[in-house]
Amino acid sequence: MKSNVGGIDKILRLVVGLGLVAWALVGGGPVWAWIGVVPLLTAVTGFCPAYTLLGMNTCPMKKD
Repeated sequence: MKSNVGGIDKILRLVVGLGLVAWALVGGGPVWAWIGVVPLLTAVTGFCPAYTLLGMNTCPMKKD
């Protein structure tokens, strides 16, 4: 698996994921708030399967 999630993208995914999971745990949010686990996992691994299917990549290009 090649990394396809860049820096700002990772930060946004972490914030959204943590917010949704915290809402589900602490705030008594709806069951669908557990979907926040998905952006958390993609931020931690740096790989998003949907980006692969769509041909996207937010990682900066490496210069030789």
